[in-house]
This record gives sequence, C-alpha cells and structure tokens, in this order.
Amino acid sequence: MVHAFQMKDKYIALDVNSGCVHVLDKLCYDIICFLCDHDLLPEPEVFEKTVDQLGKIYQRDALQEGWDEIKELYANGVLFSADEYADIAVNMKRHSPVKAMCLHVAHDCNLRCAYCFADEGAYHNRRELMSAETGKQAMDFLIQHSGNRRNLEVDFFGGEPLMNFDVVKEVVEYAREQEKIHNKNFRFTITTNGVLLNDENLAFINKNMSNVVLSLDGRKEVNDRVRCKVDGSGSYDSIVPKLIKVAESRHQDNYYVRGTFTKYNLDFSKDVLHLADLGFKQTSVEPVVSEPGAPYAITEEDLPKLFEEYEKLVEAYLQRKKEGRGFNFFHFMIDLEQGPCVIKRLSGCGAGCEYLAVAPNGDIYPCHQFVGTEKYKMGNIAQDTLNQELRGMFEECNVYTKPKCRECFAKFYCSGGCMANACLLNGDINEPHEISCKLQRKRVECSLYAKAVEAELGL
Repeated sequence: MVHAFQMKDKYIALDVNSGCVHVLDKLCYDIICFLCDHDLLPEPEVFEKTVDQLGKIYQRDALQEGWDEIKELYANGVLFSADEYADIAVNMKRHSPVKAMCLHVAHDCNLRCAYCFADEGAYHNRRELMSAETGKQAMDFLIQHSGNRRNLEVDFFGGEPLMNFDVVKEVVEYAREQEKIHNKNFRFTITTNGVLLNDENLAFINKNMSNVVLSLDGRKEVNDRVRCKVDGSGSYDSIVPKLIKVAESRHQDNYYVRGTFTKYNLDFSKDVLHLADLGFKQTSVEPVVSEPGAPYAITEEDLPKLFEEYEKLVEAYLQRKKEGRGFNFFHFMIDLEQGPCVIKRLSGCGAGCEYLAVAPNGDIYPCHQFVGTEKYKMGNIAQDTLNQELRGMFEECNVYTKPKCRECFAKFYCSGGCMANACLLNGDINEPHEISCKLQRKRVECSLYAKAVEAELGL
C-alpha cells in the first residue's frame, strides 16, 4: 500500500508496509498516483498503460526515467512493498505480562472542566480517594502479574492526584522498597492540573517522577471557558506560573503540557503557539472526543477548518525551528528510523492486557477511560482477579481486526486508534471513531511533510 499526497511544494509518497517515505518530483508523483488509482504495480507490462495515461503531459523519455526510478525502489522493497503484517496479526496472541498501571488515587477534582470524560473527576460514581493500602496492593498486583519484565510504569491519575498526595508519596516509597526485593524498576508519571502544586510536592515530583503531564488548554480565554474551578472562576492565572516553574525545574524535558481543543477553539494552532510563547518546549494539544450533541463537540463540518489549522501549525512549527526557537509537538514526532515494535504498530497502547487501570476501590479496568463502566470491569486487586475473557478480547484487537483500519495508510501510526473512544461512540472496540481517524490521517501527512522539510534544510 502506498499513500501519495501533496503538501505545499512537496510531493510525498509513504510506503505503508515498509514505512519508507519518498520525496518526489512531480513526474514520479503522477506516475505513483496513476498506479495507486488503478491498483497497479510497477511491473513491465504496466509501463505502456502509464504512457497512455500520462503521455500528453510528459515526454516518453522522461516517463521512462521516472519509471526506472520507481521500478528500482519497488525491486528494493521500499515502494509498493508486500504486507508482512497481516499473517502476524491473524496469529497474534500477546500473552504479555502486565507492564503498566494507571492508579486512580483521586476520584475527585478541584476543577470542573466542561468536556471531562471522567465526569469532573467522579467517574459517574461517588467522589472518593484511594487508600494507601489499596495503592500498595496495586503495586503488589503489578509486580505479581509482570512476569519477568523488569521495567514497570505507573501513572498517578485522577481526578486530581495532588488531592491525595500523601498516598502518592506512600505508594512510591513502598514501590521503591519492593523493586529491590523483586528486581523491578518503577517509572512513575503524574498527571496534574497544577492547582495544588507547591515547592514541597514539586520537589518530590522532580525526584521521583520520570514524567509529568500538565493540563492547560492554551490561551486564557480558551482555557477559562472550559477549565473552571468549582466556584466557576477560570484557572489560567493561578496555574500558569506553577506550570512554567515545573517545566523550568525539569530543564524543559521529561514533561509535557497536555491541552484539549473543542468546537470553541477550532483555531487551535494559536493555542499551541501560545503554549510555545509561554516557554513550554513539550506540548500536546488534542481534539476533544465527546458524545454527539455536546455544544463543544467536533463535527464533520469542522474538519476542513481543522485540516487548515494543522497545516498552519506545521508551517509555524518549522519556521520556529529554523529560527532556533523550536518546540516539540507530540503529533509531529514521528520516528522514521526505528519507530515502535511490531506489536505496538498493530495493537497500540496495550489497554486491557499490558496496561490496566485501578479505581480507588481496587476495581480493575482496561484503561483510565473505561473506569466506572461496569461492563468493562476486569476484577479487583484485593481478590487478585483478572477477567481473562475480557483480557483476551483486548489482546486480539489490532488494526487487522478493524475493517476500517485494514486499508488505512495511517494504521501503523495510530495502531487502530483509542479503543475507549471507539466504545464511547460506537459501542465496539473494533469500530474506530471516524472523526478521530480523519484527524489522525491529516496529522500523519503534516508530520511527514515536516520530516521532508527538516531533512531538506538539515534541521
């Protein structure tokens, strides 16, 4: 499978199965588009068909030269390459140990964000905090179910985890004791809205957390429209200085600012650039995913504007990089040299098998976005139970079990998309959210364009 597209002055072809990216001249681009449009390969007998199609635009000698280049790439397996993943996917059973856990230490929050998937921290249930005992049991459960895997990941999540920070500290200290006993290595992350950040908890975070996720949506008027405190006031002015301090204290590394854009700010590229202007070097601003009908929900009609915004953003992103004031934007960070392993390409985050979430009462779910959905409860850490039937369903889910993904050029970059979002909107983990898919495809094109420009300019 080959995906050819034009962006600005660049003609680009992605060979999906090999992952190779080719920057083309217009003639080779037109030849490849002809082959793709007619489901043809650059075999000898196809050349005359190509001449018949493109001979009114190009001289035969020029077409022959371009054809020979394409034929060589095809022979080398880097263009129109065979799909070596389908058979792997059909026979794939992970049987993987659990390697990551999202620990919901607080089902409560000091903000009331309008679009919150977690029901403003309550997860459609009562507000509660996790006990230290439950947190320690979760660490025991992770160690027990991690097999021979040494490196384990734990994300302290909420709600707002700083509302239960004493338990966070106690769980970290307990895990550090256990890793020596069981030859494990814990990597901790914390996600926070920043309201309760202070010098004391920041010192602990910087000492113990490998990564920090900071929630901020961009410009003050955008952020404060949806990210409000309990009393209805905006959060921007009180949290921005604290978040800047976190980024600077971590030397602009091992953190990222995570924002959400909605129908209210379809010009979201301005919010990404605003975060960069504040001094943040690591950013991720994502489209809201919500049930249809919400006033902030993104619809099909919004997509042309959002596609335009991604193109604006990639141009600004490259311009700032040229000027020596670049920043990282999560969705433009594609690794064309190595990339993820085969299993991650096919299946993504590992929700429900390699990655689990634990609620304050110890109930286990496939990931943080499934928490509170009784249908997907997998067990409870106190009983050391794990629903193997549910786990098997998630293990088998991959881009080849999803009809919409099989023929999508972006499938190995999104790995089939978010299963929780698929369930929320379509009731099926194998039925991806179409709007998210279209945005993902645009992001991949922008990312490949960025890589082409960076290579050309030596950035």
